[in-house]
Amino acid sequence: MQTKKSEIWVGAFILIAILAVVFLCLKVADIKSVGNQPTYRIYANFDNIGGLKNNSPVKIGGVVVGRVADITLDTKNYSPRVAIDIQQRYNHIPDTSSLAVRTSGLLGEQFLALNVGFEDPDMGTSILKDGGVIQDTKSALVLEDLIGQFLYKSGGDGNSDAPASEPAPAPANSSSPATQHP
Repeated sequence: MQTKKSEIWVGAFILIAILAVVFLCLKVADIKSVGNQPTYRIYANFDNIGGLKNNSPVKIGGVVVGRVADITLDTKNYSPRVAIDIQQRYNHIPDTSSLAVRTSGLLGEQFLALNVGFEDPDMGTSILKDGGVIQDTKSALVLEDLIGQFLYKSGGDGNSDAPASEPAPAPANSSSPATQHP
């Protein structure tokens, strides 16, 4: 009888330990599996989303306010269309806000940075509702493009402002007739 009681306690302890590990894994991964908060959906079109994925965070000043719900290709202009679920408690986002694809650190995950705009009914601005579209978007930076621009600008004779076909201006010479004083 004592052995059976010990086995039940050991089994209960192992079950609690497994549940604690699962809970911690979900917390670390920032996955909301139970009790999702109410959200509303907004949309945005980008030229390039880089490595943005479904369930990527949407942040305002580093605070997660939503998640990427779906990424599709707009069939009219063949650009990525991102559906975003924003938590209902953040339902006062003006339509003048902007979205930018950012990266956490140098090689970290990509997320959407939501820069809150201004609200002025006199200027025709309004609050984004369910199904609203953010017009002002900034695409992901492509590292290869940045390196190419850097190499292009640093090439040539060291004068990155002047085109390579034009000669650089001659340095001022103190012995030229225009600079000599009688």
